[in-house]
Order: sequence, then structure tokens, then C-alpha cells
Amino acid sequence: MSTSTEKSTQNQVMLGADIMIESLVRHGVEVLFAYPGGCSMPLHQALTRYKDKIRTILPRHEQGGAFAAQGVARSTGKVGAAMATSGPGATNLVTAIADAKLDSIPLIAISAQVPRAVIGSDAFQETPIVEVCRGITKHHYLVTDIKDLCRIMKEAFHIATTGRPGPVLIDIPKDVQLEQTVPDWDCEMDLPGYNISSRIAKPEQIRQVAAAIKRAKRPIIYAGGGIITSEASQELRELVKKTGIPTTMTVMGLGVLPNSDPLSLDMLGMHGTVYANLAVSECDLLIGLGVRFDDRVTGKLTEFAKDAKIVHIDIDPGELNKNKIAHIPVVSDLKPALKMLNEVVEAPEDISDWVAHCQDMKKTDPLTYNKDFDGILQQHAIAELSRITQERETIISVGVGQHQMWAAQFYQFKKPRTWMSSSGLGTMGFGLPAAMGAQAANPDALCIDIEGDGSFQMNIQELATCYCENLPVKVLLLNNQHLGMVVQWEDRFMSGNRAHTYLGPIHHEEWYGKGEDIYPKETYPNFVQIAKGYGCGGATIRAKKDLLPALEEMIAYDGPYVLDVQVPYQEQVLPMIPSGMTVKEMIRS
Repeated sequence: MSTSTEKSTQNQVMLGADIMIESLVRHGVEVLFAYPGGCSMPLHQALTRYKDKIRTILPRHEQGGAFAAQGVARSTGKVGAAMATSGPGATNLVTAIADAKLDSIPLIAISAQVPRAVIGSDAFQETPIVEVCRGITKHHYLVTDIKDLCRIMKEAFHIATTGRPGPVLIDIPKDVQLEQTVPDWDCEMDLPGYNISSRIAKPEQIRQVAAAIKRAKRPIIYAGGGIITSEASQELRELVKKTGIPTTMTVMGLGVLPNSDPLSLDMLGMHGTVYANLAVSECDLLIGLGVRFDDRVTGKLTEFAKDAKIVHIDIDPGELNKNKIAHIPVVSDLKPALKMLNEVVEAPEDISDWVAHCQDMKKTDPLTYNKDFDGILQQHAIAELSRITQERETIISVGVGQHQMWAAQFYQFKKPRTWMSSSGLGTMGFGLPAAMGAQAANPDALCIDIEGDGSFQMNIQELATCYCENLPVKVLLLNNQHLGMVVQWEDRFMSGNRAHTYLGPIHHEEWYGKGEDIYPKETYPNFVQIAKGYGCGGATIRAKKDLLPALEEMIAYDGPYVLDVQVPYQEQVLPMIPSGMTVKEMIRS
């Protein structure tokens, strides 16, 4: 913020609402997603006074606004910010807050609250949002004294961005917004129990890791989202280059190493590659970096990398030994840890046979699909999108379901912060608003939401925000008329019994799983008509020959666009390790 502005607000009596917005500006927030209501009106009035310093975007649902704030955070590394009114406005933020907590996303969620005098009286539009969110925030505040507001805002940003990032909730009563005081911008924080200064690896720990690497015969690096959070992708790439160790990534870690790198084994886990999962099962050293040994990665824990020495480096001490016991556990921010490791590490003595084995497995069991299919398969649509956008600044977001896993498998990522996925919570409806937030923060980027028709409808109203706010988000809609991932489980494990997974009218045969074609006879709703109703562009395709020109038209369109690609609903995401099982039970076809 400019010095002149700082002088103008120094020793000046200000409303609580203005102090809060001024604090957002001082902490670098450039765009705020905010939906107004009775208790937040003073905050919105303040925003109009700061319109030259902070862009306020009106989402069409508070959840959409908070996911858009995540889109800002995930694509830039900066704090995302969202605001809602009291009661239902505040509770509509809850899912996005929980999502940010599980994926370690720095988010400031501001909720207005009823006046202090009526808190606890079941006042109109009152919810105890701090209590509701106690278990899904990194920290939370109820502002009861305007003199605490500067300190609270300072602490909130500090907590959200340091250590393992996460969401912080600030609940501010309406009467506090309307009170006046002289803000103390230089106030001290009061966080006696929050100490992250020691979260740097000790040299002797790093030497232990280096020694383990030197002795390894079959090492694997297991890279997660913590590398992106720590901005340590370059250090990871240096480590891979120095050691020659094959590397696999989690869903959160995609982009830390280019898929095109010869040492990349791509994604591991339930729908990861055959070669990544086999390599992990055979390795003698597993180096976990910024990961949490999630059940979707490990399957049956006792069998996961059972013959390997485990190195686990993570900034959160609570993650070490939580799911998988580590032989060398290291609490550390990954960037300094990898810098230290790169200074002392030596390549393993001879892993050429191991590297050749991993590369042979890549050739033997690549990710593939039926290229002779005369329609458009989901994998083909994503692979083609990937091919034609590789030379552009492109950010991909996804909803949750089959399309999410296919995007993780078939889109080729070259760098971090170009892939946004609700990974821990698995929230349908994430994709469109996240792309919207990324577009607001990265106006020159091509922001594409790869969607399924079920997930898309969870927050389809944000097409209005995209149009009204001039955010030219593109939606690649893979429309199979079903909740595809659940259908896949029904077909694999429940004899194909349809249990409310068809998204069309209940009188259709597909509702009962009795459809006779690979496509539903009818499609519902008309997504292109909806898109055009919102002012967006749109088209529907099914023929293979139409895919490339339709993708090019979507990308070239001057504004938000929905490309409705009709795809078969029996297609399954493979390979697949069933929940709680091992690589030995992997389904490949």
C-alpha cells in the first residue's frame, strides 16, 4: 500500500467495517468474493469506499465465492478471501472452509454476525458459526471488541499463511462494524501457542536422508502438494536431476515435475498409473515429501511400500507417523529442507537397472484408451485439450468424479499451480468457481474447468458471475448423464444396480440401469441453452470429427463458454485399486 494512503489512515478514527477492509488491502488482498446481507451491509458499504484498491466480485452463491477465493489461492499462492452475511450466508461458506482445511489452502473467510446484544438469542439469521467451524478451521475469531480488530486481522493472515497453511474464520458482529476507533496498525500479535520458527530440518536429519539415498538400490520419490505450498518445485526438480530417482506425484502434487520428464511416473494411488503403484510396491526407499499417506494413495496401509525404508518430510508434525510409520521423520518446511539436501546429496551408487525397470513398466502399461471408438471418449477429449493448450498459459480446474481422475491422468502438466482439484474433501461443484477465481487472479491465463454434468450443476449459477464480471472461463463438460464414479462402483461391485445415479427423469430406462445404448436416449438438461441464458457461449458435440474444431472455437470465444461433449456412460476410470486393497488387486481392464 502507498505511503500516502498509510498516512491518511494513521491516527484517524475509523469504522470497524473500514478497518476490516483496510486490513485486507494492507495484507495484499486484491480481489474479494462477497455476497451481501443484512448483517454485512456495513462491510459492503466500506468496500464501495475502497473500490479503487480492492476488486469486489459478487458470486451467485456464498459457496461459489469461497471456492473462487480458493482459486485465487491455489493458482497464485496468495491468500484467498471470501465474505458472507450471518446465518445462512455463513453456513454456505462451511463446505469451502472444510475443503481448504483438508487441502492446506490459505483462506480468510469473513462472516458477519448479529449484534452482540442478541448473540445467543436465536436472533434472525443467527448461527454460531465459530462453533460450527471449530473443527474445520486452522483458527477462528469472534470479534467482540473493535480495539482487537487490527490484531485479529494481522494474526489471521499470519496463521493462514505460515506453517501448514489453512483457513481462518473471522466472525464480526454488525454493531462492531459500526463502532469507531483509532486503529493501531502496528499492534503486536498475541499468539503464545503458535510457534513455527523451529520447523526447519536439522543438518543431521538431512545427512541421514542423504545417506539413505546413497545406499538405496530401488528408491522412489513420492511428491505431494506440500511441495507446491512451499514453492519448492524447483528444488524438487534439482533433487530428481542430481539423484536420478524416479518420482511419482499425488493428485495434489501434479505439476511439481513435468509429466514429460523421463523420471516422472505420473500419479500414484487408487486411480494412479500401474507403473507408479508397482514401483512403490517394489521400492526399498520411499521419500515422502509434503504428503500425508492418504488412504486413496496407500490402499491397505500394512502393504503399502512394505519393504521400503520410509523418509517423510512435512511441515506439520501431526502428519508424521500418523498413518505410516517413518524410519526418518523430519519436521520441516520443504523448501529449506530440499535446499539443504541438494547441497549434500549424492546419487545412489547404481540404480540404472531400477530406472530401466521403471521405464520398462511405463512402456508396458501406459495410460491408454480405445482410440478406435467412433464417438468421443472422455480421455480423448482431455488428451486433445492438453495437446492444443501446452504452449499457452493454462490453468485447469475440475469438479469431482470420473472426469477429475481422467484429467489427472491425461492432461500433461508442466508446472505447479496450473491444476486445481478438491482432493481431500472431494467436493462436487468445486470446478467452475475455482476456475472463476483463478481467472480473476490471472486475467491473461486460459482458465478451463473440466467438468462432469453432476458436479457442474452443483454451482452452475456461477456462469452468471463469469459473464457479469467479464471472466472468460471455459467449461469442457463431459456429459454422460450419470454420477459416473458412483456408477462405476455400482457396475464393478453392486451388479449394476442403479441407486439414484442417473441424472435424467425417473421414467427413463437409464434410471433403472436398463438403457440399451452406451449413450442415454435423451439428455437432460440442455446445458447449452442454460449457458446462453446466462449470456455465455456454448455448443454440443458427439461426433469425433467435431472435437478439435469445437475445442478451438471454445478457446477462441471472447467470453465464458460451455462445450457440452456427449460421452458414453459405461466408460470407467482405470486402473483402479479398490478401497483398502493393494496393488495385487489392481483392476486394469
